[in-house]
Amino acid sequence: MTSKVMLGNEAIARGAWEAGCHVAAGYPGTPSTEILETIAADYRDIKAQWSPNEKVALEVAAGASIAGARSLSTMKHVGLNVAADPLFTFSYTGVNGGFVIINADDPGAWSSQNEQDNRHYARAAKLPMLEPSSPAEAREFTKKAFEISEKFDRTVIVRITTRIAHSQGIVELGDRENVPVKDFVRDPKKYVMIPAHARPKHKKIEEQQAEIMDYSCTSGLNRIEWGGKKRGIITNGIAYQYVKEVCPDDSVLKIGMVWPLPEKLINEFAAGVEELYVVEELDPFIEDYVKAMGYEVKGKDIIPLCGELTPEIVDEALNGNKTVKAVPEYAGDLPGRPPGLCKGCPHAFVFDVIKKLDLNVNGDIGCYTLGVLPPYSAMHTQGCMGASIGMHLGMEKAHGPEMAAKSVAVIGDSTFIHSGITPLIDLVYNKGTGTVIIMDNRTTAMTGHQENPATGKTLMGEETFELDLEAICKAVGVKRVRVIDPKDKDELEKVLSEEISTREPSVIITKRKCILKR
Repeated sequence: MTSKVMLGNEAIARGAWEAGCHVAAGYPGTPSTEILETIAADYRDIKAQWSPNEKVALEVAAGASIAGARSLSTMKHVGLNVAADPLFTFSYTGVNGGFVIINADDPGAWSSQNEQDNRHYARAAKLPMLEPSSPAEAREFTKKAFEISEKFDRTVIVRITTRIAHSQGIVELGDRENVPVKDFVRDPKKYVMIPAHARPKHKKIEEQQAEIMDYSCTSGLNRIEWGGKKRGIITNGIAYQYVKEVCPDDSVLKIGMVWPLPEKLINEFAAGVEELYVVEELDPFIEDYVKAMGYEVKGKDIIPLCGELTPEIVDEALNGNKTVKAVPEYAGDLPGRPPGLCKGCPHAFVFDVIKKLDLNVNGDIGCYTLGVLPPYSAMHTQGCMGASIGMHLGMEKAHGPEMAAKSVAVIGDSTFIHSGITPLIDLVYNKGTGTVIIMDNRTTAMTGHQENPATGKTLMGEETFELDLEAICKAVGVKRVRVIDPKDKDELEKVLSEEISTREPSVIITKRKCILKR
């Protein structure tokens, strides 16, 4: 067997290909983006696509699974919020071909609006969840997830974090399994979740949890590594690597299947050590479970609740060692380097005008979110994908048309397609009078220039229908739609002043290619 140095995301793509995956759908979002990009570039046996949003991506993959194909859906942690509705329903339906969801959490919020811990989704949706601790395991666990999915007739979530997604390691390469697409069998009781079908499914799922828990104890995904018997550390994911580095002589229970947790192994491990610790990033997910089993545990009382862990943090918490790093003397004199819009960015022209007009700005998720920072300081709210338009309408409902006349909502082209069309319908339907600026830079720029339905190309590089944003806005009832090159700031100021003074919904599409786009 040959091996190769790979990113964790590349290893997942390889694992899906080796597992005989046929269909993969997702929405770009750091730190998960490279998984589908790698599939599209290197493993074209798999039909890969960017969907308009994560909900649609999960539904496409679920449909492929029910039709008999092994399928994959990828997204970052907040993307699973968008896809949560189908997630819970397809937990009940089960699968035909194996169905795996790759979910990338972002401890430290390096590229996200929060640090949520998506292990809770596995518990809430009652789905098996695996968590690799290295790129090598990322490949292995992805393959294993397809097996578990078909073995137990369940969707399986593989949770990674930024450090696993973007770290490199040696990965053994295997051959692609010849997994034929199964026949689709009509079975309404299995796949149509009316209440009469859902209630017995829920009971079956609860009964199955014990079977899956037994599997988690014997599968090798969770394992005890005995060392000294004084201190035992339960850990998972990237935290396992840090524990092994700074506590090489302690006993470790490595959790690779984080739901359901292996009670028998936990009991065996706890009985073999004098003190029990849990080292995990973000929430005390494992810690709370072990405490509920009746054990005294040291965990979040010494391990930080917020942010990423590092070997130094774990070493200080468990061993009392304060690692002193050599820092060059000049480092303290270096100026800060906050992120900023690129020189020549088309969004910058828009924010220049907005700032000049001193407007309230409801922002959204994208490169343009950096408009909140100097020198623009021209964004005042920001929630999640697509929230800008709904929040804009809410402000008008609170303060009346006068508020709308001194406010705008800004949203990118990909984000508008993702989650902005529905709130624009709401704005029209509920008689809002606000102005929306769609900043169309002809790409999904923030996550690395991915294609979207408005670019005219698919993830696989195929020519396709190019969505007309102007026509979409008119179709939902917006009569005033203006398309303008934002570099002409005088014209943009004139148009924007006209639109915010009207007493009806309006949309300005600022259309200019991203400065980094060829």
